[in-house]
Amino acid sequence: MLTQLHIENIAVIEKADIEFGKGLTVLTGETGAGKSIIVDSLGAVLGARTSRELVRTGAEYGVVSAVFETDAAAKWFEDNDFEPEDEIIIRRKISADGKNNCRVCGNPVTVSQLRQLGSLLLDIHGQNDGRQLMDEDSHLAYLDGFGKTSNELAAFSEAYREYTACKREMDKLSMDEAEKERLADSLRYRIEELENAQLKVGEEDELIARRDLLRNSEKLTEALDGAYSALYACDENAGSLVDEASALISKAALISDELRETAEIIGNASSLIYDAAERIRDFRDGLEFSPDEYDRIETRTNQLRRLGRKYNADEEGMLKILDDSRRELAMLEYSDDMLKKLEKQLNEHKDNCTKKAAALTVCRKKAAEKLEARICSELRDLSMPSVRFKVSVEPMESVLGFDKTGADEVRFLISANAGMELGRISKIASGGELSRIMLAMKTVFSDNDPIETMVFDEIDTGVSGVAAQRVGEKMSDLSRGKQVLCITHLPQIAALADSHDKIEKAEKDGKTFTVVKELDRQGRRMELARLYGGDVITETTLAGAEEQLAAADKYKLTRND
Repeated sequence: MLTQLHIENIAVIEKADIEFGKGLTVLTGETGAGKSIIVDSLGAVLGARTSRELVRTGAEYGVVSAVFETDAAAKWFEDNDFEPEDEIIIRRKISADGKNNCRVCGNPVTVSQLRQLGSLLLDIHGQNDGRQLMDEDSHLAYLDGFGKTSNELAAFSEAYREYTACKREMDKLSMDEAEKERLADSLRYRIEELENAQLKVGEEDELIARRDLLRNSEKLTEALDGAYSALYACDENAGSLVDEASALISKAALISDELRETAEIIGNASSLIYDAAERIRDFRDGLEFSPDEYDRIETRTNQLRRLGRKYNADEEGMLKILDDSRRELAMLEYSDDMLKKLEKQLNEHKDNCTKKAAALTVCRKKAAEKLEARICSELRDLSMPSVRFKVSVEPMESVLGFDKTGADEVRFLISANAGMELGRISKIASGGELSRIMLAMKTVFSDNDPIETMVFDEIDTGVSGVAAQRVGEKMSDLSRGKQVLCITHLPQIAALADSHDKIEKAEKDGKTFTVVKELDRQGRRMELARLYGGDVITETTLAGAEEQLAAADKYKLTRND
């Protein structure tokens, strides 16, 4: 749930702090007062695209921060190696030069990470959603989201992936002889080059380590020789001195038992000294190299690096390229046989796709019937009593009969009034009808939507009278299970709010400011009267506002019963 929003130097808002609670929160205000800036600020703090023009004129930067109380983003925190927090504090600073600074609970994040987090916390629905609903390419996604077809869709997607992979292999072999020979020559050259390189995984690292030893061989040899001499080779070396001490303390231990442990320690020290000296000698012997070894290492390292740049891979990657090239060349040389084999496999994959697509279609048609019933029920509640809503699921018209989405063409059809034929939403629905269809769909889909906060930005466009009242009631119903924020110009919707903020525009020193005020009961009464009658508030409009508030209170009380 969104609990706080802080806006600073964003457009006409110099500074605003808004607190949000459960239920339905409504924001109203004159056109141009800055209502849309609240939505833009919410979008910005959750990773939406912004521009430097969003920063208030004259300010060096703008800041938006939001606080959410939710556990819905636990996986996001885990995936990004952050400690999970019950209270999520998000802050985005937008500089006038276009730079962004984003933080989540104090941790720096990218805008992309912020966008991923935002998609889990809040869903903004505006007038553009109506246009999205008219885009028939989105209808299939809506149906799949409602019908929980993920298992069937995943099964089909895997079958389709296998089909397309096999088709690509066939396309490689289905070429004219001249092209096939050119590709074969290219593969032979690559194979010869990589085979002659005699690649070994990790060789370059080994060469670099050896080269570094050779570069410092003089210093290293001097140090090793000195250490070996001190431990073993010089006249009074550590080994002989410790041996002498060991012999003396062993004699003493025969006299006093208390010295036995000391004698043992010195004896062990002697063994360790000789072992260390032997290791130093062996390492020193390994440093012997021929005069041209350094040049040979440089030549080989340069060869490996040149090949690595050419093939954009390390030794392991180049060995894989070599194996793939051998396999591809073999396919070309035996292309006729391979084509027959692949053709058989392709037909098997096609049959499998058709089978999986059929199972997906059955699932979608069952979901379509349920979605039709749910949407029609919601639309009748929204003062569209004669509406008919149809989810058309028809076979795809294509050569294959399927594509990456399955074998179905899905289209939403509607008849808004009695006696009208079903038709495409884009051709039939008015602006107000689009708003109500969108609200009905959001209401239906909210049952399975984990996002706790929904924002409606003037989704009531084109709605008035009784229809507006029903839209308000539907939003109020929706707010029983979700936190709902609504920007509206309709008093019927504003009256049903659990909390009501007014966005006002003011001027000071020749500059325009936006102020956000939380309204009490009297303030709400005045604001509803303004929404009814404009700036001229009369006893009649005030009485109408009070009557609207009382009716809203009664509706919510009846609903709760």
